[in-house]
Amino acid sequence: MFSLRYVLRETGQNLWRNVLLAVATVVTVGVSLAMFGGFMLFQVAVDGATARWQDGVEFIVWMNSGDGSAEDVSVRNQLSESPGVQRWEYVDRRQSYEEFREFFEDTPEVLEIIDAEGVPPYYRVVPVDPDPDVVEELGSQFKGKPGVRTVTFAGDVIRDVQNLSNRTGRALFIGSIVLLGASTLLILNTLAVAINNRRTEIEIMRLVGATKWFIRVPFMLEGLVQGMLGAVVAMTTNALLRNYVIDQFSTADGLQLLAGFKVDDAELLQVNLLVLAIAAGVAVFGSILAVSMHLNE
Repeated sequence: MFSLRYVLRETGQNLWRNVLLAVATVVTVGVSLAMFGGFMLFQVAVDGATARWQDGVEFIVWMNSGDGSAEDVSVRNQLSESPGVQRWEYVDRRQSYEEFREFFEDTPEVLEIIDAEGVPPYYRVVPVDPDPDVVEELGSQFKGKPGVRTVTFAGDVIRDVQNLSNRTGRALFIGSIVLLGASTLLILNTLAVAINNRRTEIEIMRLVGATKWFIRVPFMLEGLVQGMLGAVVAMTTNALLRNYVIDQFSTADGLQLLAGFKVDDAELLQVNLLVLAIAAGVAVFGSILAVSMHLNE
C-alpha cells in the first residue's frame, strides 16, 4: 500500500527533476486544446449567428418605420398578397430590441450605446420556392421601397458566416489534432525520462517487495498533472478568445449579419468541460503507454 503523501511527494520530485520538459509538455497540451476549444467556440458562435434563419426563413426585410405606419402597411400588404411568399412573421421594435439584448448580453459596451430606437423592426419571410435565384428576385422587390432599410438573404448571411467559421475552424481543428498527438508523445517521453532517471531506485524498490502499482502511480499522476495544467492553459485561452475575439464580431455595424455570433457562459463551460475531458484522456493514455513500455516487470 502507499499513502497520498508519498504519491504527491514522488510526483512533485519527478516534475521538478524534469521541469523544462514538463513545461514544454504543458504548453503543447495547452496550445493543442486551446486550438480545439477555439474550433468548438466558433462552431457555437456560428449556430447562434444563423439561429434567426431557421425554419425555412430565406430573407429578412428590415424596416425604418414602425408598426402601423403607411410604409409598414404597404410592405405587409405586399407580403400577404405575394404568391411567392409562403408565410411571414413580423418582429416589432420591442421584440427586435429584446433579441438584440439577448444577442449582446455578454457585451455591455454595445448595449450602452444602442437603445430600443436604434434597433429596427423586421419581417422574417419564408418563400414558397427556396431556390436562391427565386428568393433573390422576390426579396429584391422590397429593396428601395419607402420605409424599408434593407433586405438580407439567408444564403448571403449563412455563406459569409460559415465561410468565416470554416476557414478558421479547419485550421484550428487540424492543428489541434496534430498537437494532441505531439502532446501524447511528449507526456510519454517526459515519463520515460523520469523513469530512466530513477531506474536504480525502481530496482531497489522491486527488490524490497514494492508492488508494480506502488512504483507506477507517481509516474502516472505526473502525466495527469501535466495534462490538467495544459487544460488550465487552454481554458484560460478559451475565455480570452470568447471575450476579446468572438464577441468583437458582434458589433453594431454588423448587426444584420453577425448578431448572435457569440458564446454565452453556459456554452463556454460546456466547451471547457470537453477540453478538460480530452486533456484527462490524453494524459491517461500517454501515462499508461509510458509505464507499460518502460516499467515492464
